[in-house]
Amino acid sequence: MVKNLIFDMGNVIIDIDIPRTYNAFAGLAGISSEEATRLFHEKAFFHQYEIGKVSDAEFRDLMRREFSASWSDADIDTAWCALLLDMPVERLARIRALQQQYNVFLLSNTNAIHVREICRRAEALGYDFLSLFRIPFLSYEMGFMKPDSGFYEEALRRGNLLAEESLFIDDNADNIRAASSVGIQTIWLNPIGSLLDKVAHL
Repeated sequence: MVKNLIFDMGNVIIDIDIPRTYNAFAGLAGISSEEATRLFHEKAFFHQYEIGKVSDAEFRDLMRREFSASWSDADIDTAWCALLLDMPVERLARIRALQQQYNVFLLSNTNAIHVREICRRAEALGYDFLSLFRIPFLSYEMGFMKPDSGFYEEALRRGNLLAEESLFIDDNADNIRAASSVGIQTIWLNPIGSLLDKVAHL
């Protein structure tokens, strides 16, 4: 019996398009999108930022150094958040409704800049985003990133959850397989954007 629902965030609750951030920094730096994409893929500090090893201020300084730029914090944050697209209010409403029947959690690869922006957008829609979840398991606070099985195991431990009573919803097949490997039930959102259809039976 499922007692716990664990939601991913990107392309589950809020739509994302990662190349938009690459393109935004390319525009700021006056370089090609291909060159910006290469930098993002090569530099380890992006991963370090999302597991909490690099602070917001350190991340921004590293961005300025790597792109040889003197951008403001606001310039960096805006470009970094360019990947964040629509967050349909119907998804937030459905998650809130599910709180009446389930313990609802969030488990996401993310960072503080993105979380602040998502919370700001949710507030504009009338929702306190983080309060929708009993515990938000965020990579930069947990020190893990999906699909590392340790992320799921630590979430189960911190939440005092049983894997067999938990259902994880994600759009990424690798993340789904990792959750399954530790005994968590799963729903793979394929196609992306199908959250409301996939949870209609819950």
